[in-house]
Amino acid sequence: MKRSPGRGGLLSALVGTVVLALMLFPVYWMVNASLQPAGNTLGGGWFPLHPDFSGYATALRDQGHNLVTSLVVALGSAALSLALAAPAAHALARFRLRGTNVVLLGILTTQTVPSIVVADALYGAYNDLGLLNSHLGLVLADSTAGVPFAIVILHSFMRGIPEEIIEAARVDGAGRLRVFRSVVLPLSRNALITAGVFTFLFAWSDFLFALTLTTTDTVRPITLGVYRYLGAHTNQWNAVMATTVLASLPAAVLLVVAQRHVTSAATGAAVK
Repeated sequence: MKRSPGRGGLLSALVGTVVLALMLFPVYWMVNASLQPAGNTLGGGWFPLHPDFSGYATALRDQGHNLVTSLVVALGSAALSLALAAPAAHALARFRLRGTNVVLLGILTTQTVPSIVVADALYGAYNDLGLLNSHLGLVLADSTAGVPFAIVILHSFMRGIPEEIIEAARVDGAGRLRVFRSVVLPLSRNALITAGVFTFLFAWSDFLFALTLTTTDTVRPITLGVYRYLGAHTNQWNAVMATTVLASLPAAVLLVVAQRHVTSAATGAAVK
């Protein structure tokens, strides 16, 4: 007996709903536990009928400065990565240079280097340069992953910009810098936002560089703050979960806001 298309679609929707519920359950439990009174989260109900926000008050008091540190480092890393990657990607896409493919292969290869190797190398250099326990040090370290990724994303998009548009600007008297600033960058807006979002997320979720390159409480990103928090507040799981909720909010909001641009960039690159 042939299955009707409607029944198959209903089954697919049901399976998708179950899978989505399983994937989102940890997020739900994190939010639910953050609204429970202090103590063992296993004793809490499935729904916070009487939400307790004391965990958020404790989290903001203890981890507020760590959230600010992560925000500064992530924004700085995203800005530096785009500032370096955009002109590099444009040069690789537009200028007929020998060895372009080799350069791109080298950039991709850097993504395979374990972060612990980079962190160990940076620790010795930072110790000599006085960059340990500094915002600048973490920005530079996180950019080692952000720049190659941004170059690959931007290069694939900029290579698809029609040559006629570039030549028309050159005929109108625009120099190479003017063409890059006034033509290439506006046309690459979606790709720039996409690269910026992911480089921000790389830096925001970084743990290894933070653990290796910071040795005091002066500069401590939120990932390291949560790690240290677990050992000191095992009886205040509502505060721990509240901290993880607060740490997840910037990334979630950024993805929701930039979703349209990320989708457009991916679709545009696929079409080109």
